[in-house]
Amino acid sequence: MMSTTLFKDFTFEAAHHLPHVPAGHKCGRLHGHSFMVRLEITGEVDPHTGWIMDFAELKAAFKPTYDRLDHFYLNEIPGLENPTSEVLAKWIWDQMKPLVPLLSAVMIKETCTAGCIYHGE
Repeated sequence: MMSTTLFKDFTFEAAHHLPHVPAGHKCGRLHGHSFMVRLEITGEVDPHTGWIMDFAELKAAFKPTYDRLDHFYLNEIPGLENPTSEVLAKWIWDQMKPLVPLLSAVMIKETCTAGCIYHGE
């Protein structure tokens, strides 16, 4: 068998502020990002299909989560009251892992040069 990791990237727009930063910190003010989410799936390649998972199935599984995030104020979503990249990555993991058991990582990029990767508990 051949263990492999595949990924699919998604983008969404959202506003937030970080309530626990020091007074005067720029992230304490309302602002927005063009977030990028990368979902990584690790597993054995099926010898018949030649893939781990159909990208269309992964996209369909992520759609309800995407719809909760895109063009929303993240602080108003339960569990995202302090929506750092780290908190957002874990929150997405918690939404997706029951639907996609082979999920191995969630990467969040809030800018083209900054982000985080969550690998689960």
